[in-house]
Amino acid sequence: MPRVRVLREASEEAEAAAAWYETERRGLGTDFIDAVNAGLYLIEEGIVPLSPMPGHAGSKGARRLILRRFPFDIVVVESAQEIIVVAFAHHSRKPGYWRNRVKP
Repeated sequence: MPRVRVLREASEEAEAAAAWYETERRGLGTDFIDAVNAGLYLIEEGIVPLSPMPGHAGSKGARRLILRRFPFDIVVVESAQEIIVVAFAHHSRKPGYWRNRVKP
């Protein structure tokens, strides 16, 4: 089974989102990180199928898992050796900003 690797930029996105949620309500940032970790577990274990990203990103192999409770996708690119998390993308902010992280 391929291992999961999170790009630095993606990790920073998750940390920034968690910090923002924590300012909105105490404990919500922790809930966000818990949702991220649960999503990463599902991806790593192959428990749920990943949906192709729409448009050009999907044609380059980008797939996603939609987080429960939070408006974020875990965006990944898969290879035989690993699954690379390229973004924790908010559903309505800067669509496609992460596309340059996906290698053809």
